[in-house]
Amino acid sequence: MRRPDFLIIGAQRAGTTSLFEDLRQHPAICLPAKKELHFFDVQLRRGAEWYFHQFPPASCAVPSGRSLTGEATPYYLFHPKAAERCFALVPDVRLIILLRNPVDRAHSHYEHAVSTGRESLSFEDALQAEEERLRDSLAILEADANSVSRSHRLYSYASRGIYVDQLARWTRLFPPERMLLLCSEELFQDPEKQHAKLYRFLGIPPMMPSFSRLNRGSYPKMSSDTRRRLIQFFEPHNARLYELLRNSCLALEDPPTFSSFWDC
Repeated sequence: MRRPDFLIIGAQRAGTTSLFEDLRQHPAICLPAKKELHFFDVQLRRGAEWYFHQFPPASCAVPSGRSLTGEATPYYLFHPKAAERCFALVPDVRLIILLRNPVDRAHSHYEHAVSTGRESLSFEDALQAEEERLRDSLAILEADANSVSRSHRLYSYASRGIYVDQLARWTRLFPPERMLLLCSEELFQDPEKQHAKLYRFLGIPPMMPSFSRLNRGSYPKMSSDTRRRLIQFFEPHNARLYELLRNSCLALEDPPTFSSFWDC
């Protein structure tokens, strides 16, 4: 059995699949065949032994000697219990967080739900219905360790973009030196620089992978009125996010410049 050295914990629709597959190319990293193990959110009942068995053995042959391993489950960032479950089992794990403009993230999340047949409402109606859809979800997830909420996972279009409350759960438990925060827009604009930062964080030699851009959807543009309303909705939450980052010292090296990419 083997414990993960790192976790990519979110955010959903922010490029975590691309980042995970880029890491797979590194000769010092051996990853599970499956990206999302969902242990700390919906698979806790399977137990720690099951979870550790999902990772390649430490003897995984790599040129540099001992390999690193990890997984990527974007729902961890948003799930209200994942941080404490993770800290209880693997307190020394390194955490990688990738954040995207919450307006674009919400729209991408919605269009992905439509494409998979999980959403029939318009984007505007889905945003309007979100509060009611999620009304009892936190109580359900808090009630029992094995509880799951389909609505919390699928229909949290705007809620998942309130990053400050999600990060606060993790920063209360994990020290800043074990957390790396990346900007999705920066990653795809300058992948070499962002990957170099990631490799330094993991303590492995630098390399330039064949950069991936996976799960990139093509869908109708949202209306300007909807974008404006979402910008207004996220503005105070983003202000709180920037304050949290200034106070927590999460970005110890070359902090992400979210505000220069986000229109909110």
